[in-house]
Amino acid sequence: MPDPAESIDLPDVTLRARTASGDLQADATADLIAQLTIRHLTIAVAESLTGGLLVAELVRIPGASVVVRGGVVAYDSDLKRSLLQVDSSVLNVHGPVHADVAKQMAVGVRTLLAVNDVRADVGVSTTGVAGPGPDGGHPAGTVYIGLSKGTGSWAVPLQLEGDRAEIRTETVRQAILAVRALIARGDAE
Repeated sequence: MPDPAESIDLPDVTLRARTASGDLQADATADLIAQLTIRHLTIAVAESLTGGLLVAELVRIPGASVVVRGGVVAYDSDLKRSLLQVDSSVLNVHGPVHADVAKQMAVGVRTLLAVNDVRADVGVSTTGVAGPGPDGGHPAGTVYIGLSKGTGSWAVPLQLEGDRAEIRTETVRQAILAVRALIARGDAE
């Protein structure tokens, strides 16, 4: 499967949501939940810098309970290791803000949130630096989104701009788009 970070082609969004002003706009999250439902896929979420915002965005959509297994906020690196099975050596060498950490979080949450010994079909994770300043040698806005499906795992690197809230919000938006692209590519195989 190609790397989702390479030229992501997103499917047309057909579902619409009303904004606060009453205007209709594309709702990528509603489309993702619909696509997961149509494909009978489940999703599990592991979050660090987004602190629960991503799973909250997914469950905002009515009917999400059919596909969303749940989420884990592993803000502390020890929890990434113990709950999500992120390799200690990766954390020791690179710290929590790294592509391999994101990928391992996405893989680990699929197993952690297994139901009746059946892993979630898709795993998504977020890790990075929301700011306001740098952390661990990484500037604010350094983000990795981890993806896992089947036997593969990928990381989408981002360098975002804005304040802490904007970085976290944009990370959620980018994670939704990345998962949509990942499952759309699965149809092309």
